[in-house]
Amino acid sequence: FPGKGLYYYNLCIMCLIFLFSMVSLLKDFVESEFFLIDGDSLFITCVSNVNFKKGQTLHFFYIVEQFLHDFIQKEAKFVIVFFKDAENMYFSYPELQALRMILIQHLEHNTDVTIHTEFSNCLSPEWEIFLQQCYPYFLIVSERGITPCQTDFLNIFIIHALQKKISIVQPSGIESDVLRIYGYCASSCYSHRLIYRLIIQRLQTGHSLFRFIHQTLSLLQNLWPEGADIRSVVCSISCSVTLKLYKKMLHKKPPTLKEAADLCRMLCLTVVLLQRLPLFQRAKSRIITHVWDSTLSPFLRTVKCEFFILKQLEARNNWNVNFTGLPDLTDNILWKNIAYYYEIEYSRGLNLELGDTLMQECLKLWNTVLLLSGDGDLGGLIPLRTTSRPFLTQKQTSPGGMCIIMYVFCFFLSDDPAVLSLSKKREFDELTHWHSARPLSDDFERTRCSSDAKSKDAKGRWEIQKLHHFYHVFGKSLIGSNRSVRIVQERKREEERWNNLSLYIEKEIKESPKSGIKRLEDFLQICPVKSVRFTAEMVGMDACFKLWMEYCLKTEAESRDISIIINLMKRIHIIHEKYSELLQNTHRQKLAKYLRYIGFDNLAHSLYPQVDKDISKYSVHMGAARFQLTYMGPYLFREERSDPDPRVQHFIPDTWQRELLDVVDNNESAVIVAPTSSGKTYASYYCMEKILREGNEGVVVYVAPTKALVNQVVGTVCNLFTKALPKGLVVCGTFTRDYRHDALNCQILVTVPQCLEILLLSPHNQKWVKRMRYVIFDEVHCLGGEIGAEVWEHLLVMIRCPFLALSATISNPEHLTEWLVLIKRYWQHVESTMENSGSSQNALKASKKQQRKRIEKSSHIVRLVWYKERYNDLEKYVCSLKDNDFLIEHYHPCAALTVNHIEKYGIPLDLGFSPRESILLYDAMVHVWPEWPRMQELEPEEFSCFKNKVVIMRADAKKYEEELKKEVIHWTQLDRTKVVNQLLEYLKPQTFDSSETEKRRMFPCFVEKLKEMDRLPAIFFSFLNSDSNARIQRIILWEAEIKEIKKNIKKHNEVSPECTYTDHTAVDNQTLMKILRRLRGTRQCYKLHSLLRRGIGYHHGSMEYEERQVVEMLFRLKHIKVVTATSTLALGINMPCKSVVFMEDSVFLDALNFRQMSGRAGRRGEDLIGNVFFYDIPLPKIQRLLKSNVPKLKGQFPLSISLVLRLMLLVAKANDKEDAKAKALSVLQHSLMSFKRPKIECMLKFYFIYSLQFLVTEGYLNEECVPIGYAGLVSHLHYHEPANFVLVSLLVKGLFHKLCIPISIDGKQTFSEDVMETLVVVLANLFGRRYLPPCVENFKKKFSLSKVTLDDLPKDFAAVVEEHNNRMQGNFGSFLLTISKLADMRKEYQLPLSEIDFSGKECEDSELVSHLMPGAESRTAVSPFACLSNITDQDLFDINVAMLQTINLNVKNIPLLCLNKYDKTGRKCPLNAYALNFYKHGSLLALTLDNWLNMGDAFNLIRDFALVIQSVSELCDDEDDNVVLAFKQLSEAFKTKLWKKRRY
Repeated sequence: FPGKGLYYYNLCIMCLIFLFSMVSLLKDFVESEFFLIDGDSLFITCVSNVNFKKGQTLHFFYIVEQFLHDFIQKEAKFVIVFFKDAENMYFSYPELQALRMILIQHLEHNTDVTIHTEFSNCLSPEWEIFLQQCYPYFLIVSERGITPCQTDFLNIFIIHALQKKISIVQPSGIESDVLRIYGYCASSCYSHRLIYRLIIQRLQTGHSLFRFIHQTLSLLQNLWPEGADIRSVVCSISCSVTLKLYKKMLHKKPPTLKEAADLCRMLCLTVVLLQRLPLFQRAKSRIITHVWDSTLSPFLRTVKCEFFILKQLEARNNWNVNFTGLPDLTDNILWKNIAYYYEIEYSRGLNLELGDTLMQECLKLWNTVLLLSGDGDLGGLIPLRTTSRPFLTQKQTSPGGMCIIMYVFCFFLSDDPAVLSLSKKREFDELTHWHSARPLSDDFERTRCSSDAKSKDAKGRWEIQKLHHFYHVFGKSLIGSNRSVRIVQERKREEERWNNLSLYIEKEIKESPKSGIKRLEDFLQICPVKSVRFTAEMVGMDACFKLWMEYCLKTEAESRDISIIINLMKRIHIIHEKYSELLQNTHRQKLAKYLRYIGFDNLAHSLYPQVDKDISKYSVHMGAARFQLTYMGPYLFREERSDPDPRVQHFIPDTWQRELLDVVDNNESAVIVAPTSSGKTYASYYCMEKILREGNEGVVVYVAPTKALVNQVVGTVCNLFTKALPKGLVVCGTFTRDYRHDALNCQILVTVPQCLEILLLSPHNQKWVKRMRYVIFDEVHCLGGEIGAEVWEHLLVMIRCPFLALSATISNPEHLTEWLVLIKRYWQHVESTMENSGSSQNALKASKKQQRKRIEKSSHIVRLVWYKERYNDLEKYVCSLKDNDFLIEHYHPCAALTVNHIEKYGIPLDLGFSPRESILLYDAMVHVWPEWPRMQELEPEEFSCFKNKVVIMRADAKKYEEELKKEVIHWTQLDRTKVVNQLLEYLKPQTFDSSETEKRRMFPCFVEKLKEMDRLPAIFFSFLNSDSNARIQRIILWEAEIKEIKKNIKKHNEVSPECTYTDHTAVDNQTLMKILRRLRGTRQCYKLHSLLRRGIGYHHGSMEYEERQVVEMLFRLKHIKVVTATSTLALGINMPCKSVVFMEDSVFLDALNFRQMSGRAGRRGEDLIGNVFFYDIPLPKIQRLLKSNVPKLKGQFPLSISLVLRLMLLVAKANDKEDAKAKALSVLQHSLMSFKRPKIECMLKFYFIYSLQFLVTEGYLNEECVPIGYAGLVSHLHYHEPANFVLVSLLVKGLFHKLCIPISIDGKQTFSEDVMETLVVVLANLFGRRYLPPCVENFKKKFSLSKVTLDDLPKDFAAVVEEHNNRMQGNFGSFLLTISKLADMRKEYQLPLSEIDFSGKECEDSELVSHLMPGAESRTAVSPFACLSNITDQDLFDINVAMLQTINLNVKNIPLLCLNKYDKTGRKCPLNAYALNFYKHGSLLALTLDNWLNMGDAFNLIRDFALVIQSVSELCDDEDDNVVLAFKQLSEAFKTKLWKKRRY
């Protein structure tokens, strides 16, 4: 590369590196998320693994397979690519070149992983085509190679991928847990361009070695014609070729020919041991520290010619070699061990027998080597060592490495000194301060309280009144006015009203069909008299027919407006179905006449047979069935029940909705799975109403995953329910981490999972807990989420009352329901036991208990209500640019399928068609297979459910859809792959490519296009950072203004007020101003206000909740028509719209987000059909989004030491001990992770025991498991384990008191900036740990005054943390050893992916083997494959990958606070210094520039960090303590910078 070009290239890479952020790579729909793995990056990462010792081939393959198996186990789909040109990068490293070749052949021969080796490099045309066809979700590729040349090669690959809009993931930083895999990911940006070309000089290889190997292979093939073991082949060829070369070259320098022969003999013995010894015996190999003498390097390079041997074998198709042993081709440590024995121990007189079997095998192999080398003068096998020069030298080692103390402490023994010493510590009471015996508030009390109903302060009461008023307005926007009771007017009065309107409506239909029809339907909606509605429908039908006749008589062909016929048929459908009892012969005759005129003779004949003159000029020239499916899909009637349900006032519920009402009436629990917008939430409000009617004591808790959803539910509740309650009680309260009001004095509490958990585990709130009558879990699929999933699980297992669990996206609800049934049986047993034990209570209490038993008799039943049909259809469209205009093509759902997917998975259950799409599929099937046998049977006019049917029902269309799906699957079973491929290709939309710049420039015009198409209101989903949403909206506004200015440039000097997306009739000005007033004082007020007045808004996570509420309200009220949003609108927020637009591709646009986001379009009762537009999303990505299945819920690791402490606190301090104990046991015994998995259940029990052991030894529990000491501080900071335990260690050691020395300024005690900055560094190392990728160290920004990476802890603090970690390792080290007995050892001796088995019968007849493999070191909990690289139990906490793979535990579950985190290759991952930087300059904008955070993340991180400091300062409320004063000063500093200055 030229010097200057390389500079810009490195600058580009530097900018790229800081785009990396840790994300979850595999979302819930992983079977559809196809991605690529660069084979060389995989190779580099695994060969650089800190575990791996050079030469241990089998361990290397274990590392590779474990890496891949982790993805496959989580249902990932990927392919691996090895570029041909990359092979030459290893020319200077023959061992690595050989190992790479072995890896490729192993993956090809021994696994089912798809490998591509046909591409030269990333710039080849073939590779371009491959990317276009598959479009990977992301690419796993390393940014660092073994050589500078390889690093450049990989970085070119990275830039090329980003230019193709493919996200990049670093392999070395990949981490995993039970459910997910995480990695540093960089998303593609528009600015990436390919600015250089690849120049790689092809390196030449030696011809003599190739010639020798080719000749020798031919000889060996004659000796071993079939089934030869690859290890024997490689060993015999490499040894014989090496000896040939040594004999030919006659080296005078060592090693000599005889010494080379000795080394080859020992290599043959090594290979025989690899073939004959089981892995469990090899894992006992002794550890020696000697290394090969440097003089042997030429020999070792020559003998390692596996690459050339395998290359030659690859070209031979006529030799059947057994490749199973490829992963175990070499074992360098075993070879050295044998050399050590013969060089040192044998020479000292230790003579051990090899054993007859091994001797015979080794002799056979050595004789083959002699035969192939053509030199019989080298001697026989025995003695193995004929020369005396040392082959090994002692490795220089430095003392280091801390051994883990392995011990098991039986804490149940009261005479142990450690236990006795703990009994002297003061018992902890949750209400007593740990530091000064002052009252201590819990998490609930410390949450900011917005004044509640009990407030005596006048200002507080005014604040709550204002809040309730806003919630009333907010809720009104959610439920509208249709819930109000309508008074039925007299029939005569309605007839008079219709008579006054009818002529006007008829006239308006003629002049303006759209507005006339709307006016007619508005009247029909509010008219309660059926006969009057019938008359109005007849008038509307007549008007539409007359209008159609007038249009048909016009000469212009284009004048026919098909919407007139649609409205005519709509009226006919309604009259025929809903007013059949009012129809008379004259009416039927009229209906038949109109049907005959428009060409539907078969329908007319079925209604009223008659003959008419030629009326073909009025015909739509289409069959009746085809017309209804093509144009009337949104209007097709569902088979809805007509019988009202007295429990529901405002609509007639479906059968499945009545089942939900029955569940609530019977006091049962239910798992409710139904599509978005299907109406499942109604049962929640019915449940609330039931509890409110029963009395004033019962409480319903509504658990929502986000604060935005909490606010929405509160608004709805405030608007739906009013009730006269005793003073101090209210209907609705709220509790989130940021604020609360009326939480414990309400009957409906709306909260988030973490806050309900606080209440359930709080001993002093158990009286309130017993008031709970129902818990409603909204979006319960969060049980399988990335963050906080275990909290949802804790809630489900701890509540005793019935529940409703709602979700739209669970594929295994039966499994979830079965687990919940088991939990309810547990509680049934608990209650039965408690009732039996309480028989001695007095008669009054017994009477009350019997009464409660009668009320809650059915509360242990759990039903599954699963409704699969979406109420409104969703149609998808792909947008592309052609000649400065937008081409919007319909995307048929079948276009997302492939033949392979249909054969393997079938057609996804939720891949539904609209009726129009069924017709399109039928027509395509006829087109690609004209001789299709079932063509006539499935022709719409002949289909049994449609034939001669005046009104085709929605269920009929679904039956037709299912028949077509079955037929497509049948085609694949008939082996008509070519025809199916043609069908799927035919259905794909036509798109045109254009530059990224052009697409971005034209995006505002696209919004205008949607406006012209009447597809607004719309939500535009983007995964850009939060600032970009506001910028996009301003661009849209500017474009609209420019368009208006150009139109009126001659008449106006300012923008017309018509340049807006606002519907001025939707919201009156007074209401608008009242809503906008809520923006006062918010951070984004100045940006948002002007946009909202033009009908444009944005919605993202870092907005204040008042801002989000305003945007949501105005959108629901139809004042706003355009909103850009992130995933904040994905989870259940009620913002119905006509269209959803996906603006850009992103790693975060997975199928779960797609389903949640697209569900906003076409919600029930709002729109007839939903529209989804893909703008600048590649077609392969769209295919994967559409064809994926919904996720399965799997359990996370449910326990933590902090949780165990909180459970012990509950048991010790609750008034009802039995109830508290039952809750604790439920959490410990009924995790979803251990459901039907007894070994995991056993492992969790051990984890609990060792957690108790740790808490006792550390002084948090006494010998009776009663919390003492600092238990309160630790439990209140449970969110931040293990930092909460480390904080206590630092307090106990007095380090904070040593640091926080005040100074006096103007007579006031304060702390210097140095003290404050050091305190921030310490707290950021504990509570603000956000890692950067290791490569950041190579590209630190030298020009910034801000810090990029956080400083290490001061030495004295670091020493305490190390001490804490050592104690933790000592405790949990024995835990790991204990649970290792639960491992499946049969699988532990198999490679994870290829499942090649390395178990077998132990070799007992060889003294030498027993000597070499004594098993002296402890290796109980370490994988036997890792043992080959001398890994022992002492390395467990340092090397995560070394653990046994079948015990389902990650070292991350052990609460260590690692001072330094390293990736798989041993590189340090530095911490981001965002907290320190913000303390210094107080600017969030600076964090986005200097610390590579987007604005939303920066705000959330700083807010959370400030909350931690505030929590600690409040927990230590002792005004005379310097540490308390320092924390308070720091807390105030962060509050001031974050909330008052608001500097952006």
